[in-house]
Amino acid sequence: MLKIEHLTKKYKDKVAVSNLSLEVRPGEICGFIGHNGAGKSTTLKCVCGILAYEEGEISIFGKNVRADSLEAKQITAYLPDNPDLYEFLPAIKYLNLIADIFGVPEDLRNERISRYADMLELTPNLAELISSYSHGMKQKLAIISALLHEPRLFVLDEPFVGLDPKAAFSVKQILRDFTNRGGAVIFSSHVLEVVEKLCDTVAIISRGRLVAFGDTEKVKGDASLEEVFLEINK
Repeated sequence: MLKIEHLTKKYKDKVAVSNLSLEVRPGEICGFIGHNGAGKSTTLKCVCGILAYEEGEISIFGKNVRADSLEAKQITAYLPDNPDLYEFLPAIKYLNLIADIFGVPEDLRNERISRYADMLELTPNLAELISSYSHGMKQKLAIISALLHEPRLFVLDEPFVGLDPKAAFSVKQILRDFTNRGGAVIFSSHVLEVVEKLCDTVAIISRGRLVAFGDTEKVKGDASLEEVFLEINK
């Protein structure tokens, strides 16, 4: 599971995240929502060990992000909101580079590349330079690269931006298949309809503080998630 306990992150004198605690259990997809600047991306970067933090503890399937940073990163995949890719490489060489970094054997990497590229309809374009890709194609490539080492936690920041409806459906299917195999997912999104339909749990952050967290059905009650979100952020 992902376990965040009393996380506090500051930028100089500004508190970006304050005393935030939540858990994502194996088999769950958690939607992480909030206005721009609420602290979503900061929290996710702390989870992945990209940002240091002042207070609190974060563990990923029992591995402490600070004390066991390498072990935690080995079982985590992170998809930022604007992935930086090696655009001078053909896509297939980029995927093989990522697989080499994580020590993925050739037979497993080939199977995973084939499976995910077929699902995202990227197979015909794998020999092309990444620089020739559209934003949506780069997003698909980044998702494939993140899954090559079979992580246990998948952290995504606005993963559906730039995807056409068919690709978005495939990504939802990939995330659900991932959790069905015992993985855990947390992703931020401004598309509340997707969060409401896809996520088992939802966390709402406002001005760096967690203001609601729990099973999606319980958080939204008889209203829509959009109505609850707007009411909280009046």
